[in-house]
Amino acid sequence: MGVRGRAQTKGQKWGSRTELMAPSDLFSELKMVVPWGHIAAKAWGSQKGSPVLCLHGWLDNANSFDRLIPLLPRDFYYVAMDFGGHGLSSHYSPGLPYHYQNFVGEIRRVSAALKWDRFSIMGHSFGEYTRLDRLGSCGGTVGGMFACMFPEMVDKLILLDSSPFALDSNELENLLTYKRKGLEHTLLLEQAAKGPSRVLSPEEMLQRFLNNRHVGEECGKLLLQRGATQVPTGKALPAQGRSWALLLARSHITKPVLGQA
Repeated sequence: MGVRGRAQTKGQKWGSRTELMAPSDLFSELKMVVPWGHIAAKAWGSQKGSPVLCLHGWLDNANSFDRLIPLLPRDFYYVAMDFGGHGLSSHYSPGLPYHYQNFVGEIRRVSAALKWDRFSIMGHSFGEYTRLDRLGSCGGTVGGMFACMFPEMVDKLILLDSSPFALDSNELENLLTYKRKGLEHTLLLEQAAKGPSRVLSPEEMLQRFLNNRHVGEECGKLLLQRGATQVPTGKALPAQGRSWALLLARSHITKPVLGQA
């Protein structure tokens, strides 16, 4: 996942007495490639500074932080991202919902693109979190949810205009273990799908298929008739055909299934 940046200069003076960013400081526009298009972001400060990821509220965008960032200390690197379908980021394909867990995954994608192992999160409203049992039109849980799933990656969690975070204890193991591993597994599968399709003999393809599915040989042959592509040297699963494995990353994933992944 690459990052492309475009600097926009409105002057380059730092606040002299207060050590705060002046409104005219240099900021840059970033664009990070994702499977459905790109995630847009804007950044202030030097990349040598401590990283802070800024998350906007529901139906807002990265410009939410335009008037706040100049008032903050200048020795940080602030990156405000547009969630999918917001601001300048690509929209999801028609028919796909904007779910809080997708936005949590976007944070992981952005941190990977920026090569951030540890950073702070500053979230506003829906960019922070809400109760897991009160997900409505406000979206919810994004910054706080990411901090729960990847605590070793979050230095500080800063919440703006928020209410206390409530997490059902029954959801804790699912959140920290299965949803996290599911998300990581999804990203790994996406990387693997970028490579060329592996060609196998019909017999080997069938055997591997049966090893990972609870079906008999007859059913396996029927499914592979439409699930594999015949090539001169054997059968291959096209990149999009390998997406069945992404089922392992769904939120209802179970411990036995995950252990086999």
